[in-house]
Parts: sequence; C-alpha cells; structure tokens
Amino acid sequence: MQKRSIIALCLTILVPVSCYLILKYYGENAVELPRKLLLDDVEVIEKNGKTIYDSIWHKTANITLVNQLGDTVSLYDIKNKTIVIDLFFTHCAGICPRLTRSMKTLQESFKTGGSSRLKVDTSVVQFISLSIDPESDSVPQLKKYADNFNINPDNWWLLTGNRDSIYNFIFQELKIDKLSTEPVSPVFAHTGRFALLDKNYQMRGRLGQAYDGLDSASMRVLARDIGLLMLEKDKKKPSTLFKKIIDLSWLWLIVIISVSIFVWIFSKNRND
Repeated sequence: MQKRSIIALCLTILVPVSCYLILKYYGENAVELPRKLLLDDVEVIEKNGKTIYDSIWHKTANITLVNQLGDTVSLYDIKNKTIVIDLFFTHCAGICPRLTRSMKTLQESFKTGGSSRLKVDTSVVQFISLSIDPESDSVPQLKKYADNFNINPDNWWLLTGNRDSIYNFIFQELKIDKLSTEPVSPVFAHTGRFALLDKNYQMRGRLGQAYDGLDSASMRVLARDIGLLMLEKDKKKPSTLFKKIIDLSWLWLIVIISVSIFVWIFSKNRND
C-alpha cells in the first residue's frame, strides 16, 4: 500500500509539471517572429574547446532631423519602441499618398481603443515618414501635408533635413535598396517599401525583404509583426528568481491542491 501511495503521489506532482513544461515549450516556439535582415559580421568564439559562431546584426545608426512641428528629433530619442519608416515627398502625385494612407491605417490600428484587436498604446510604436526631397519639403510644407492627412504627430514624424545625411541614412543604414525587389535610385530614392526596426534599431522582416506599402496583404503582415515585436522578450536580460517563482505560482497552486486531495483520499482510505 505504501509503495502504491508513493507512486500515486509522484504521478500527482509529475502530471501538472509535465503539462506546464510542454505548454511552455510549444507556446514559446509556436509563433515565428520577423527575423533580423542585415548581417554585418559573424563573431567566432572559442569556449570550452568548442567553436561558437555569433551573428552580429546591423544596428541602424542615429540620425537627427526636423519634424513637421519644427522640432529637432533623433532616431535614438525613440526608446523601447517598434519603429516603422517609409520614404515620401509632399508634392508626389504617384505612390506617396497611397503610402501615407497605408501608414495612417497602421497608426489608427495601433492606437488605444482603435479598431485593431491588439488595442495597443501608441507609446510603443513610432512611425516615421522620411522626405526624399528635403530641399523642397520645408517644415511648413510637411505640416500642411500632415494636416491634409490628419496625421497625429504624437507618434508619427514627417522628417526633413540635410539631403546628404538623409540619403546616407537610407542607403548605408536602412539599406533599403538591398531589401527591395525593385531598383531604388541613389539619386532619388522613390520606393514603396516600409522598413521595420525593433527596439534595438535592427531591421526586421519576412523573406529577406522590407514590407510593400502598396500591398494590403503585406501591410497586414507588417501590422502583425509590429505586435509580435512588442511582445518579444529580451533574451539578454535574465529573469530574477523572484519573477520566475511568481510566473510559476499557478503551477504551485495545482501541485498543492493535487497533493492535498491525495493526502485526503489516502487518510480516508486508511481510516476505513
């Protein structure tokens, strides 16, 4: 009887623990995050007699420009946010209005209380429209364009500034020409591609490409990926023991209840 009781007790504890570990494993691996796109280098590390290859992903460098309100702002002013960037110019009669409407839809989808099921606070997403004709796009011109599209400046900047700085940023930092299926002119970077940066300013995406702002299906993928990046865990930040215990609190409750039921049944059978 005692041997059977010990086996039953072990099973009582083992079942909820096993279920938890299975659910945890598949839960963490079920969702495919948008992958990092721009590889700068591979670091070779020798550890315990083993060779480890560590990918060094490109981090977009900082740039300082002026927004539609006349404020001087920098990319690195944006902290702990997912960032979406498109390229446009205000007097464009072609694709730019369509790109702006696509960005507007994204902004509306991610505002608190919006139509999106995600219901995400705008403080975690930053939208940037970068002028590729900064010599024509003055601050008043950007403001007029923004007002025409009813753009909320709280988390959407229309940026202008030094042309050389902007084009260096586009081709050396965003490397948008490498992530576009169509050619992008170094003289006039007119493209419908949207760039997605994570909170570490690293380019993310699908199929090795930037997102197509002219394609509604691609925009739906981008909207989903924005939400996934906001939920992405920082793997370099170790969890504290206290936090781990709190995260497992429901599991301990199941174990305690299971053991209590077992003890009650065992005591009842023994008294009988």
